[in-house]
Amino acid sequence: MAAVEPDNCEHIATALLDEFRNLASLWAQTAEAIGRIVGDRPAVAAVLISARDAMLELLGSSIRSAEVDPFDPALCQYLIASMGSLPDERLRILFLDSMRNLIADEEVQRGTLAHLAIYPRTIFRRALEHNAAALILVHNHPSGDHRPSEEDILATHRLDQIGRALDVRILDHIVVTAAQVHHIMSEDSLAGPDAKPSAFTLRSDTDPAAGRALENALAVVRRRMLRRQLIGAPDLFGEPAWDMLLDLFVHECEGKPLAMSSLCISAGIPTSSAMKLIQKLCDADILERIPDHLDGRRSLMRLNAGVAHRLRAYFAEGTE
Repeated sequence: MAAVEPDNCEHIATALLDEFRNLASLWAQTAEAIGRIVGDRPAVAAVLISARDAMLELLGSSIRSAEVDPFDPALCQYLIASMGSLPDERLRILFLDSMRNLIADEEVQRGTLAHLAIYPRTIFRRALEHNAAALILVHNHPSGDHRPSEEDILATHRLDQIGRALDVRILDHIVVTAAQVHHIMSEDSLAGPDAKPSAFTLRSDTDPAAGRALENALAVVRRRMLRRQLIGAPDLFGEPAWDMLLDLFVHECEGKPLAMSSLCISAGIPTSSAMKLIQKLCDADILERIPDHLDGRRSLMRLNAGVAHRLRAYFAEGTE
């Protein structure tokens, strides 16, 4: 800034920081917003915007040249810098190919300070147009609270189900603030890609029956999702206990832990009713509740070993 306004640079810098509080918030402003503070000095706004764009281009270059990992610190730094301080909520999607290379990085929806409506049709239409195999969803919390809301978790679960039906995987849903990120799909911002799941896995590369069981179970999930979309009225046609078992079976086959709160969502019934149902399934020795060693505040769910074995045999023989 001293290059274009050497005599007033300190005064301008003070005025900008007084208005926008910190550099991260300043980077998030438009040229018009900066112009209201610096007045008749368009060169100042141009220099700041150019510096910001150069910084984001440098940070973003790392994710365009390698396999994209949701837990990559470089990606998290890029997301924080590019949208962590935005004044309103925005939904951004990283579209990836089957090798996890970046196809496109797009902002698809914009909301208000505390609300963002998510439209699955828009998201998956773009995914199909890009021929994407996987998505990373990203949205910011202008409040500065990185913790996902119940609506965030519910929306993520629904999008994951739709993605399964369309063979488009939701790799992660990342909440971004000016200081940190939270990974909704793992429900633990400290858990990296090598974190070992507490739940056991039914996947076996040497057992063709296990792969067949997973494939058939996923087909059932897709048909149930399409049936709900076709007929509607899930409260009339739902089978919450079976939906829970099916969701948990698929997660265990894929080696993914499933928290009790997420399992409640898969039932499609009120949370209080879902919690009571889970307790009944635990009392009947169908499900087991185990502590999450990565986060002592939550519990993970898993199938009773005998039930898991019978479900694998059931789905290995075919679908519903």
